[in-house]
Amino acid sequence: MRRHVNETTPTDPRLLPRIAFSSLLGTAIEYYDFLVYATMSALVFGLVFFPESNPAVATIAAFGTLAAGYVARPFGGILFGHFGDRLGRKSMLVLTMVLMGTASFLIGLLPTYASVGVAAPVLLVVLRVIQGIAIGGEWGGATLMVTEHADPERRGFWNGMMQMGSPIGSLLSVAVVTAITLLPDEDLLSWGWRVPFLFSLLLLGIGIYVRMSIAESPVFEAVRHASSIHKPRLPLMEILRRPRPLLMATAVGIGPFALTALIATYMISYATAIGYHRTDVMTALIFTSLTGLVAIPFFSALSDRVGRRPVMLAGAMGIVMYAWPFYALVDLRAPAYLTAAMVVAQVIQSMMYAPLGALFSEMFGTEVRYTGASMGYQLAALIGAGFTPLVASSLHAHDVTRTPLVLLAAGCGVVTIVAVLFVDETRGKDLTTVW
Repeated sequence: MRRHVNETTPTDPRLLPRIAFSSLLGTAIEYYDFLVYATMSALVFGLVFFPESNPAVATIAAFGTLAAGYVARPFGGILFGHFGDRLGRKSMLVLTMVLMGTASFLIGLLPTYASVGVAAPVLLVVLRVIQGIAIGGEWGGATLMVTEHADPERRGFWNGMMQMGSPIGSLLSVAVVTAITLLPDEDLLSWGWRVPFLFSLLLLGIGIYVRMSIAESPVFEAVRHASSIHKPRLPLMEILRRPRPLLMATAVGIGPFALTALIATYMISYATAIGYHRTDVMTALIFTSLTGLVAIPFFSALSDRVGRRPVMLAGAMGIVMYAWPFYALVDLRAPAYLTAAMVVAQVIQSMMYAPLGALFSEMFGTEVRYTGASMGYQLAALIGAGFTPLVASSLHAHDVTRTPLVLLAAGCGVVTIVAVLFVDETRGKDLTTVW
């Protein structure tokens, strides 16, 4: 049974843009780091860190290090969710951003396999795991800061502003990676691949400066100071004691994350393997990111009007129907068709992804919300995005037709459809409730 905490102090509407911008920066850095790492996994890491393997095995091994970061993300959600629910959202957001940016910067300084042997991939995995732990706590805190400050009727809109960090991070990564891929292969493999990681230090500095100036969540403060409310010592145990919201959140998120991985990560390997030049793929990714920059805030705001479920359901049904035409267009081996295929896929992905922040925040009580929302999001990311490139590359190594990839994309969409049908509509739910 849910109880209410009524002593919340409304947020000054003039502060919301700054709060949303702070969260946007965190999301942008998260996606920038993710896509830079994923792109380098597809283009470089197999040669730099696993050079003794054959090309196919090296690519799979590189995507394996990508997956390692995703395995670490739920642990980050548990760790930072615990302290975020106990101590506050703001302090955890600063800490996660520092860890996230520092780990990315240090990846850019790593020695290669040729320099230190097996220690190189080991260090890569260690930094990737640290990065994953930090990212695991970043999204939940950034989302809650926006959601718990926002007016109930506009939570979707403000979450959309925050989640614009996703395409902005994508654009930054694509721009930087496109620039370095113009280098001769020798320069790219020797020093060029390091530049995108070193650049993350600049983003980190901007993010910390903005994040230090925002106020703590009023909803969290109300619960913390309410003497009548029991604050669980272990929010995770409260979540596991009633696991249905966590299971539903995880399943809902699998579709959008899997499609993100297939568009932005695996597509680089797939397209270049069938004859596209990598510049064609990076150009298509630029248009895809620009599409997300428009589609995400649109569908987020739409979820305030029609509900979270209808928007997500339409997107999940869309990928099931579009999976075959998507790869059929890509297989035409024409850059214009590749770009069109990826742009349409991004619109569908945005329909599933845009309402996630508001939906997950509204599914959990205040005293466990950071832990619950973070774990749901990161488990979905682990299953949907972390393993999808690895599974896709393994499937394609055994069957070079598009069929396994079509089934993979459509299957993940089916998972999201079923989950959405079992989730209650949360639009406008009172966030001052506790479990």
